[in-house]
Amino acid sequence: MNRLLSFSILLLVTCSTFAAEPEQGFRCTQIQDPNDRLSCYDSVFLKPETVEVASHLSVLENRELSEREVRDNWFSITPHRPNYILPATYNESSDFSNYGTIGDLFSDTEIKFQLSLKTLLFENLWKDSSLTAAYTQQSFWQLYADDEISAPFRETNYEPEIIWSFPLDYEILGFKARELSFSFVHQSNGRSRPLSRSWNRVSSQLLLDRGNLAVLAKVWSRTDEPDLDDNPNIEEFMGRAQFGVAYRYHDHTFVMNVKNSLGSDYRSGVELNWLFPLSHHLKGFVQIYSGYGENLIDMEDKSNRIGIGVALTDWL
Repeated sequence: MNRLLSFSILLLVTCSTFAAEPEQGFRCTQIQDPNDRLSCYDSVFLKPETVEVASHLSVLENRELSEREVRDNWFSITPHRPNYILPATYNESSDFSNYGTIGDLFSDTEIKFQLSLKTLLFENLWKDSSLTAAYTQQSFWQLYADDEISAPFRETNYEPEIIWSFPLDYEILGFKARELSFSFVHQSNGRSRPLSRSWNRVSSQLLLDRGNLAVLAKVWSRTDEPDLDDNPNIEEFMGRAQFGVAYRYHDHTFVMNVKNSLGSDYRSGVELNWLFPLSHHLKGFVQIYSGYGENLIDMEDKSNRIGIGVALTDWL
């Protein structure tokens, strides 16, 4: 009963945090083309099921307009990666041996959720670039574990980053290049030995789109000295490169992300996502993950996880 109450409170607080609408219509005033401006006003003031969002614009242009609506307000924060909660995920290949005897009390079914936010620090820098601070937290909650261990958070990964972004405007193989960014990223699980996992890296990311299709290409390199920490082979499991594809079909979003170590074993992790409409503020969310590097504590174990829940924000 206490676990059900805890979960209900978490879901209520999370939903209420993201349900409040920001001031609407600001982004529309920034659009010069009359048709695009009218489409934008329709998307703000009409019900979402009655209109396509700025149909003359690509998916990444619409995302940029949506973010500008909020980020130009003082102290504003916007979604970075998707924010979601999966009340039930099942991993058929769970390995809890890292936890010792307490791992025997863990369940293959657990809650997975992600909180991801960013805020604009500076804009209109060199070459119209901007500087953004972002934070992503992903947690795995053993709500369904044996009563003896009182539903612990099995793993939480903390990932702050600083992002330097440059707008682009040219074509590559029929796609429109929209943004090039460089980031410094720290990721850790905040644990002590032997469960401690952490690393720092610099990354470069290119965003392209064509209509309702968006493409991401990302590479990164570790910056800390691997011989001086507990995780010398972390790149072999968490990867060195990522390729992502996102497609918007009416109110549905389909996303595939693939990361690879680019090492001798070419270890990969594949994530498939489907978001579908539930209400004005919530989308149904199905996620499948197969491969290595789903999180820091499980990075060396191959996961085969499926989860279902709700998404509060989208990729597009």
